[in-house]
Amino acid sequence: MAATERLVIIGGDAAGMSAASQARRMKGPDELEIVAFERGHFSSFSACGIPYWVSGDVGERDELIARTPEEHRRRAIDLRMRTEVTEIDVTGARVRTRDVGTGADSWTGYDKLVIATGARPIRPALPSIDAPGVHGVQTLDDGQALLDTLARTEGRRALVIGAGYIGVEMAEALLKHGYEVTIVNRSEQPMATLDPDMGRLVHEALSGMGITTVSGTPVTGIRTGDDGRVRAVTTDDAEYPADVVVLGIGVEPETTLARAAGLPLGRHGGLLTDLAMRVRGHDNIWAGGDCVEVLDLVSGRERHIALGTHANKHGQIIGANAGGGYGTFPGVVGTAVSKVCELEIARTGLREKDARAVGLRYVTATIESTSRAGYFPGAAPMTVKMLAERRTGRLLGVQIVGREGAGKRVDIAAVALTAGMTVEQMTALDLGYAPPFSPVWDPVLVAARKATAAVRKAGM
Repeated sequence: MAATERLVIIGGDAAGMSAASQARRMKGPDELEIVAFERGHFSSFSACGIPYWVSGDVGERDELIARTPEEHRRRAIDLRMRTEVTEIDVTGARVRTRDVGTGADSWTGYDKLVIATGARPIRPALPSIDAPGVHGVQTLDDGQALLDTLARTEGRRALVIGAGYIGVEMAEALLKHGYEVTIVNRSEQPMATLDPDMGRLVHEALSGMGITTVSGTPVTGIRTGDDGRVRAVTTDDAEYPADVVVLGIGVEPETTLARAAGLPLGRHGGLLTDLAMRVRGHDNIWAGGDCVEVLDLVSGRERHIALGTHANKHGQIIGANAGGGYGTFPGVVGTAVSKVCELEIARTGLREKDARAVGLRYVTATIESTSRAGYFPGAAPMTVKMLAERRTGRLLGVQIVGREGAGKRVDIAAVALTAGMTVEQMTALDLGYAPPFSPVWDPVLVAARKATAAVRKAGM
């Protein structure tokens, strides 16, 4: 009888516990011991859902928890909560852990290791950044702390630093709590994942909702009152009163342990893996989720994208491989969608500056259309921008800003990008049509037609 192997997992959220669950499906406890360490209070929760819990759209915190520690343990996964991994000893094939409650240290050996340490919020080194009333929103504990602050704060002025996905989603949540909301953003327009012309549409829509957006203005400090609580946010030329501040600047890979262990990192600070999600140069170590960099199928470069969809896929593949099976993760096209009030914002593929950065020559096409047939009740406006390679007509990217029915149309483009389609090929796609769902020509196909014409004109 073969000796039992031990699989150690660092991180108890999407990638880590997906890997644990898949590995357990592959092998029973007699063949594979699975030990997972999580420093927080919760396992397998949806960080993406926190803004909607804060806003009240999701009623209870526990609705965001996909599987509790007890549920994992019932499946013979030894999940140890409130236990932080402080060191990876690659040579000795072991990890050092610390009990968060008692401070006790110990070592645990492994035959196979999964690193799923996630991402950490970008927290700029600003004066008073840690003052009471300043909140990040990365964990369920963060969400509860913010809700507690909102419940006991007498003032009604909220300021969000950063206008990315989390920033605009938190702006909506604060608006629903009755706050006067200001977003201060260092980029030219909100949503830097869009081109500035599409970000301008988001800016205009936010203003129409009563949200003040200050763009092109980095924050320089946070001013506090005599009680030490936040009172205002400062920039080079202004001061914005605030009773609550939310950080929505974004995240970066949490690879402190990996760096100290000498594991390979990419230019964005994420772990580098092969197609099987195995850390490059290490046969018995895998990594997945927000702590890794992945291949962009459009640009051919590595990039860091923190999304639960990728993390769960990574975990499935890692678990299959660590359990003796086989799976690969080919890469991403960079699809993302968000909502603020009634506005839907979506993108996939490359922006103009992304295309320029990798030396691609391109044309653009922007169209305005509606989500349904124009005569059908509820038809809502949307703007679609499309990028195509100048010579070949290959689709490079799509951005969509609109009302209900706009956002998920980006999935059409995501499939076309993955398949390497040209914009001309897209015009022949047999998409579903009925007046309640779409005009006769779907807005994405209208943009493809216009992009096809631009490609032809550029080749003349």
